[in-house]
Amino acid sequence: MTDKRTLLLLPGDGIGPEVMGEVEKILDWFNTHRGLGFTWEEGLIGGACYDAHGVALTDATVDRAKQVDATLLGAVGGPKWDGVAYEHRPEAGLLRIRKELDLFANLRPAICFDALTEASSLKPDLVAGLDILIVRELTGGVYFGEPRGIEDLGGGERRGVNTQVYTTSEIRRLARVGYELARKRGGKVTSAEKSNVMESGLLWRQEAEKLHKEEYADLAYENMLADACAMQLVRAPKQFDVIITDNLFGDILSDEASMLTGSLGMLPSASLGEVNPATGKPFALYEPVHGSAPDIAGQGIANPLATVMSFAMALRYSFDLGEEADRLEAAVKHVLAEGLRTGDIMQPGMRQVGTLQMGEAIRGALQASL
Repeated sequence: MTDKRTLLLLPGDGIGPEVMGEVEKILDWFNTHRGLGFTWEEGLIGGACYDAHGVALTDATVDRAKQVDATLLGAVGGPKWDGVAYEHRPEAGLLRIRKELDLFANLRPAICFDALTEASSLKPDLVAGLDILIVRELTGGVYFGEPRGIEDLGGGERRGVNTQVYTTSEIRRLARVGYELARKRGGKVTSAEKSNVMESGLLWRQEAEKLHKEEYADLAYENMLADACAMQLVRAPKQFDVIITDNLFGDILSDEASMLTGSLGMLPSASLGEVNPATGKPFALYEPVHGSAPDIAGQGIANPLATVMSFAMALRYSFDLGEEADRLEAAVKHVLAEGLRTGDIMQPGMRQVGTLQMGEAIRGALQASL
């Protein structure tokens, strides 16, 4: 059943190389024991790329990302690069690759594993069985709108300007992704915006509603103001299935939802674009939600599970290998049920392990699944 499946790995900064190293071992396992034929190469992004090339992402790496089936990223950033010019800061590399590949749909699941229910900051009955998917628009809105910048008004006054802007096509293509995913999940979509005070939010509501009525009337649908959505996520999070929202509110709401699960170190994400004519698959970037955690980099204690689960999303969405994605996700659930924990999710009575030990345990669970 061997097919050639290509990946670009961008470990990045901080704990990125450590957690990506565990994914490489899992790739080896799938090649050896499941004959999946993965080939991959590594590239630089973020501070590591700046140190080597003076930019956060090179043109050559962008070109390579356009040629492979999927890209996996570790993390970028750290205090080492705080003095770097804004356009060359590590995060600029991440923004650029998202823009270059037109990765307009960011999928961020918030899943509370049974073994980690007690680790959530909310009461167990509120989060037990939680499974939310936030679909965030990623290439438009206030992070990319023009005009933007800081201007000198004279007399010691300055003004910072960012522009929130969306078009019909940007809204509809993001909403379509959310609706299609909801059909494979719980069948409910919540659209979050600020239509009460923002014209861009009003357009978002109008276009999302219109597409729902035209093509997805079989789905349950509701509009919700983004601030109300934030409140409801901590009041009764299991009311949600799929949330579709813009770039700014999606950034905030998905971080909030991530903490319902017990640890930012547990959450994966996928960023998808249009179909790549070179591969026949959607452009795709997979990355953990957590940051580079420079304070623990190199200590061997980072939690690799979010990066591993990001690879599981790649198996599902880029390679149409749902059975293998299920296998990997089940392995993660198994090691958690066995009581293994990295420091960020450590609980009384559990056994604390490091990055390498957690990766080894996942591969052991994979082996046992054969």
